[in-house]
Amino acid sequence: MNGRIDTLAKLSQPLEPSLSKRQEWTEVITTHAQKFLESLAHTRAFQPSPSEGKGIFDSALRDEPQDPQQLLKVLAKHVEGPGVKLGTPGFLAFIPISTVYPAALGDYLGAVINPFVGNFFASPGAVRLEHLLTRWMAQVVGYPNNSAGDLTSGGSIANLSAVVAAREAHGLKSKNYAKAVVYITSQTHHSITKALRIAGLGDCPQRLIRLDAAYRMRPDDLERRIRADKRSGLNPWLIVASAGSTDAGAVDPLEAIREVAHRYRLWLHVDGAYGAMFVLCETGKTILAGMEQSDSLTLDPHKGLFMPCGSGAVLVREGRHLLNAYRYQASYMQDRASLASLAEVSPSELSPELTRPFRGLRLWLSLKLLGLQPFRAALEEKLLLARYFYQKIREVDGVELGPPPDLSVVTFRWRPKRGNDDAYNQRLLKTVQKDGRVFLTSTRLNGRFWLRLAVLCATTHREHIDLALEILKRNAKRY
Repeated sequence: MNGRIDTLAKLSQPLEPSLSKRQEWTEVITTHAQKFLESLAHTRAFQPSPSEGKGIFDSALRDEPQDPQQLLKVLAKHVEGPGVKLGTPGFLAFIPISTVYPAALGDYLGAVINPFVGNFFASPGAVRLEHLLTRWMAQVVGYPNNSAGDLTSGGSIANLSAVVAAREAHGLKSKNYAKAVVYITSQTHHSITKALRIAGLGDCPQRLIRLDAAYRMRPDDLERRIRADKRSGLNPWLIVASAGSTDAGAVDPLEAIREVAHRYRLWLHVDGAYGAMFVLCETGKTILAGMEQSDSLTLDPHKGLFMPCGSGAVLVREGRHLLNAYRYQASYMQDRASLASLAEVSPSELSPELTRPFRGLRLWLSLKLLGLQPFRAALEEKLLLARYFYQKIREVDGVELGPPPDLSVVTFRWRPKRGNDDAYNQRLLKTVQKDGRVFLTSTRLNGRFWLRLAVLCATTHREHIDLALEILKRNAKRY
């Protein structure tokens, strides 16, 4: 046995590379990364590819080590090449995600240090760092000191955590679900209805509340539906409002909705995955007034704070509700009480996760190295760029506009003199996407096909909006 152990130790030695080997790999990979970053400013926002990255399957995994330069060529061709390019200034689709460079350094450090951030006793400093970030977010949005939060992989898990916290706070049991009513709109993100199913609440009746002309929830219709459900012996318990819907960028009238929620004792969750971080600038803070009175809130640093994918957050106004939803006991964890003072709640008691990456370091390092001011300025710039596009596109003949943007999403469409409106706009969009210098997507509002421009990439500036206008107008003349 001893001989086999020694043999295996030698065979596994590459898992412990020397300093020189680590430096060699680091230089090769960081050189490649810097070239990639330098190319983003001039890269097409979308690159169609007939193979759609299938060539990655031809690079088989082997027992022997492979040359890093060759691997990076494979990566560049089959992974970096095809598809959309998050972080390019012309990416104006969905809700744009970009990466400020210190966040990448934070991920590198986080992976190297690799603290176990699920439990306070295992890595108290890392847990405190993440709590510092959620408490800062709570302070920014106006939540009280007794709130609690968790850094999540994104808005979907944040919405799920909020739904579970609301379920537990209202003491809902499965036998009551058929009478426990949820109030949403057609603009509510699909992750909410998905979260309800995952949380076992799929049998809850869901009411679609009417929208106003700007696709915002109507508080009068909300109150009317709650009253009707109460008269019918049902149990209204959850309202989900949007602080920036994905389709139209609409911000629901949060103050009025909170009044209704308070009057009838419903839990108000605000999905601010896209829009909540605009609260950092004064214009955004005014638009989002009332958000601070919600019972729970989703916000995504990988949107409004320009972090890499995988940076979400949930906040709960009364932190005990989040703790009650996820607190646990496990025999193999019994030593944690004797190893630390437990001065802070462990993230695993505020979340469905136990083992998790050190998500907080990317954001902490970015905020520390760059300061808050550039983020405030960039967010206000994106709001103004959307208004700039709206003003310019309204001057174009044949264009029908959606409502003025609440945040940084603009909906618009061409109304051709002949032919089908939807077919015309679909052809126009495909042409713009094939060009690739800017990338826009579409949505449907009231059953009609609309083009949609979203501004939230850190590197998008006025010249890129002008380019989008130029491409749209030039291609619209072809049809």
